[in-house]
Amino acid sequence: MADQTTPPRGLSRPGKWARGAAGVAALFLASEILGRAGIVDRSYLPPASSIVTRAVELFGDTDFLFNVRVTLTAWALGLLIAIAIAVPLGLLLGSVPAVNTAVRAIVEFLRPIPSVALIPLAGLLLGSGLSMEVPLIVYAACWPILFNTMYGLHDVDPTAKETLRTFGFGRIQILLRVSLPSAAPFIATGVRLSASIALILAVGTEILSGFGDGLGMFIAQAGTVPDGTVDVLAGTVWAGCIGLIIDSLMVQGENRAFRWHKAQRSGAS
Repeated sequence: MADQTTPPRGLSRPGKWARGAAGVAALFLASEILGRAGIVDRSYLPPASSIVTRAVELFGDTDFLFNVRVTLTAWALGLLIAIAIAVPLGLLLGSVPAVNTAVRAIVEFLRPIPSVALIPLAGLLLGSGLSMEVPLIVYAACWPILFNTMYGLHDVDPTAKETLRTFGFGRIQILLRVSLPSAAPFIATGVRLSASIALILAVGTEILSGFGDGLGMFIAQAGTVPDGTVDVLAGTVWAGCIGLIIDSLMVQGENRAFRWHKAQRSGAS
């Protein structure tokens, strides 16, 4: 007799949102209690209500919004350049084994180097602003896209490739007609991961560089003034919310564009 047991289903979207909201509410309440009760010095951890109020106030601050726009500009430019570099390079390394073998040692040497370690050198060579931020963002954001592109090519159905090869299609045509469409969901996942890394690098570079504009610079400067902790945490809340919005939009776009891939994976499992 066949097993009629059905696998447990995951949480629905409203359930996931409810669980996430409960976690945020618990963190908010804990911060509020610790701050109001004096268990933690307010200069180190202000009440959550003060942080949220200040974050809302910053929405009407034109100078702060300018800093946010500077950070998002660096994020967008760095991510777009990373896509333009990493996708073709990943297609090349994933489809031509000889090239992959030739450059693999260089790739494995460069990949573990943290981008933040390059900030002092980039500051000396490139100056401040976008000319320094964008190359660092590109360097960090390339890796997830590159390796996801290569992994996606390895996941392509060999039967489909052999079928086109039998009908006389060349390597480039097979790459464009079969390999690239099949690898597209993996590339999209790499772009989504790189988007988060790019935002981290944009804000982190501004904080550690010590000059220029941007959300990170706002946070860094707020930390140097008396009672600036509220501004520091309010800026951090803004960074977190921006990252959450970006990730949510990309997840929704990925699910809509590659619904067939998710259905195919579910059917295969």
